Amino acid sequence: MRPAANATVPSLMLCVFGITTGEFVIAGILPDIATDLAVSIPAAGLLVTAYAIGMIVGGPVLTALTARFPRKPLILVMLGITIAGNLASALAPSYGVLFAARIVTSLVTSTFFANAIVIAVSTAAPGKQASTVSKLVFGMNLSMILGAPIGTFIGNDHGWRATFVAVTVCCAAGFLLVWRVVPDVRDAVGGTSAVAELRVFRARDVQLAIAVTAVGNAGLLMVFTFFAPLVTNITGFPAAAVAVLLLVYGVGAAVGNFAGGWLSDRAPMRSQLGLLGVLAAALVLTWAVSGSTVTTAIMVFVLGAVGFSVIPGMQARVLSTASAAPTVAMAVNASAYQLAAAFAAWLGGRVIDGGFGLRSLYVVAAAVTLAGIAVSLYAWRRARVPA
Repeated sequence: MRPAANATVPSLMLCVFGITTGEFVIAGILPDIATDLAVSIPAAGLLVTAYAIGMIVGGPVLTALTARFPRKPLILVMLGITIAGNLASALAPSYGVLFAARIVTSLVTSTFFANAIVIAVSTAAPGKQASTVSKLVFGMNLSMILGAPIGTFIGNDHGWRATFVAVTVCCAAGFLLVWRVVPDVRDAVGGTSAVAELRVFRARDVQLAIAVTAVGNAGLLMVFTFFAPLVTNITGFPAAAVAVLLLVYGVGAAVGNFAGGWLSDRAPMRSQLGLLGVLAAALVLTWAVSGSTVTTAIMVFVLGAVGFSVIPGMQARVLSTASAAPTVAMAVNASAYQLAAAFAAWLGGRVIDGGFGLRSLYVVAAAVTLAGIAVSLYAWRRARVPA
């Protein structure tokens, strides 16, 4: 099984890249979708909420229910559903159909990620498990650095439907590679029941870890959901610049991901609290300079870097508190992040509809991030008190 590892990880990376591009690219084509389907920007933003809710509900439950299934056939089915969902998004004749297609696509996303990690780790050489997982995570980073900007370019030139066609083609290529080169890792099949797997959620530390991930990320995700209208309507960038700014954001995210991991290894809670504080300050600063194109472009990089620097520590916390059910823990982490995305899209829409304006999203996002610091402080205090 080990010789297949060289081909297994790149194949799974391509799948992760395609799936997460389909999620993140909405930020770049949101205004085009709203215009073409004759809905408001807040209504289009609810597409992010729909995707997030699908991952929140489908992730832990579906992962637990399929814990005994052979991994390779399972991820092939998941990829097939993803391909169908993205194709349905491209062909959607109305907002309602597009909304439903996003939910269907998202239901299997967390389960695919969880099982892909299990397969990749099982084919890794001894002592290389962590670096193997990091390569799969880098596939997500690439979707922000390359996937979302390229998808936005395609959407600007050929329409937002072409973007989903491109995502469909990428996922189909991943399906073929998985079918041909990924081994059927039968020894990775779990032996516990769905009920036993889901018992991990009863632990208070797991609940707090999920809350930290959800609340701590919600502020930045609010800004990212309405990224395109913020930089075009408020800062004054042309629509063609959105893809370039997403690239800048993605590069910052990649830098922050590695820096945050390094910091988290040395002082997990202190670095998390400090980085969340820097993120809140950066959001307020972006609000203050949002009228300047040059300064806003710099802050886009800063927001990507600081925002993603907190994620490695949050992932490690979720995994350590839910070690009794590692596969479900992966889905829990994704669900917590998507819970933040769903709340962020909903709250951002309410802020805009309430007459506060797009620009106020930066300040509201900073306030939500401060709430994340409060939850983190509580979790830290609880962890330091002897049982």
